[in-house]
Amino acid sequence: MLCKVLAFSTRNMLESQKKSMNSPEYIVILFYVFAHIADPKTLVELHRQKGTELGLTGRMLVAEEGVNATFEGTRESVDAYIAFLRTDPLFATIKIKESAGTGSAFPKLTIKVRKEIVTLGAGTFDVANETAKELPAEDLQKWYETNEDFVVLDLRNDYEIASGQFEKTIDPGLANFRDLPQKLEELKHLKDKKVVTVCTGGIRCEKATCLLTREGFTDVYQLKDGIHTYMEKFPGDRFKGTLFVFDNRMTTPVIDTENREIIGRCIMCDVPTEEYYSDDSTRPSKKVLCCTNCYSVNTDRFRTRV
Repeated sequence: MLCKVLAFSTRNMLESQKKSMNSPEYIVILFYVFAHIADPKTLVELHRQKGTELGLTGRMLVAEEGVNATFEGTRESVDAYIAFLRTDPLFATIKIKESAGTGSAFPKLTIKVRKEIVTLGAGTFDVANETAKELPAEDLQKWYETNEDFVVLDLRNDYEIASGQFEKTIDPGLANFRDLPQKLEELKHLKDKKVVTVCTGGIRCEKATCLLTREGFTDVYQLKDGIHTYMEKFPGDRFKGTLFVFDNRMTTPVIDTENREIIGRCIMCDVPTEEYYSDDSTRPSKKVLCCTNCYSVNTDRFRTRV
């Protein structure tokens, strides 16, 4: 049975207690764009210079296919960066998602050129023309309310899904996003089903649905602007739990609610938890959910670093 608990996880409570009334407000932003980048190296240098000037930390990947970025900074520095971003037609109208930061979500600023901005390894796609139809969060909510016949295909890694997922979710069991092409045979029963793909901010869905439609999936949608945006608009509703993020916060509720469900379970004792650790008992190491009590007696096995 799912367990309802107070909204803040143990880690969030401890971080909140450490902050003084005069501490600056930190914000994490997430954005991406699929568009042809003629000169990725020049774009990298431009944003590295601006990010350094503003004291931002985080990551940006630039490829010929587009840009994928997550940054943290003070409210003032983030607003200045967004203003800078909007002066470039490439980023003028993109969706920028925000959530509360900690001031230590990332250790440094890293901006690099890559072959892909999100690695699927299934060839090249004309994302603008091949990606699936977008389904706004409001329409997904209506589908739930009217008992529409559909399934949610969560394209995040399996450990991300462990702490938060939609009702009607199918977990394809991805250790990494690039595993999706090898999972298509197991998903073939969905080819004529109404499928809504979901991921954190939308980037994985944009590329994955190109592959799905090429492979004969006939009625595929993607949740517009990702789970993050749904949680902003409908906190504590059809998405249960919390949202995994690839930084030192590990999770964010986006907008917290008093009766939010914790659906994650400790790998050791099965109590509800949203605490992630790196499990070094396997190679490669993997991220797992573990409660604070079990972590305290297994510090040789688990690490807190992202």
